[in-house]
Amino acid sequence: MSMGRYGQSAGRGIEVRHLRAFLAVADEGNVTRAAARLRLTQPAVSRTLAALERHLGIRLVDRSTHHLVLTPEGVAFRDKAAAAVAAFDEALDPGGLRHWPLRLGHAWSAFGPYTTPLLRRWQELYPQTPLELLRIDDRTAGLTRGEVDAALLRGPVDAPGLVTEVLFDEDRVAAVAADGPLADRATLRLADLADETVVLNTVSGTTTVDLWPPGGRPTATLTVANTDDWLTAIAAGRGVGVSAASTAGMHPHSGVAYRPLVDAPSVPVLLARRDVPGHPALPALTALAHEILRQDATGD
Repeated sequence: MSMGRYGQSAGRGIEVRHLRAFLAVADEGNVTRAAARLRLTQPAVSRTLAALERHLGIRLVDRSTHHLVLTPEGVAFRDKAAAAVAAFDEALDPGGLRHWPLRLGHAWSAFGPYTTPLLRRWQELYPQTPLELLRIDDRTAGLTRGEVDAALLRGPVDAPGLVTEVLFDEDRVAAVAADGPLADRATLRLADLADETVVLNTVSGTTTVDLWPPGGRPTATLTVANTDDWLTAIAAGRGVGVSAASTAGMHPHSGVAYRPLVDAPSVPVLLARRDVPGHPALPALTALAHEILRQDATGD
């Protein structure tokens, strides 16, 4: 059967179990793990997912790799499925004992110094809806792939189909080897790093050589794919790095010294979501993030 737009295939009716099976596969990226989570057999989950796809007339999951990923149609449908399941559970359980987790992605430093307050306050206010903080090494922290419901991102994001808002701005810091000469300085400037090899996280980082003015840009760079490799390279003396200030608190390393970078522009910290109907708890997450920032600003 060819796959086209929604509703081209008649077939049997779709039930909530079909949506739950799809959401489990979307979360786990693997039918076997999804089956274990649902306490079903692997063939049963595969059949249920296939029945849902036939009914919709679209492919929701790309099965060409061992780790299943959502198709673009699957990414869009996941939000609708999650909202439908949440509404169903709310109707049957108005006390709020069963809610789909709200998945919040980040690439390296989450909500910075406000991460723990956010998690604690959420647990106090919405214990029925678990807030799962997931680190995903991707420029949008898994948001465009449908792996999370919202994401905390840094720097400008131009991925299509996303809605972003700036929560606050962070200063930048230089990251240098703890036993190197630059670590003896109280503060650093971009020019102090220009003669060094600059380590760039090209997958989820925000720093590029364009941060330096023309004519004063570094001539040597070393590219890595995640924060862990970035820290390891700097600690080993293979280069220096630039990051947002919260990296110092979220990723301390005995071999890395962080110093204020006084002439670098700040980095905006964004809360991002997809521009489609999403998890019903997203407005509460946005409101709580702003409340925590407002309380910090007033000293409350």
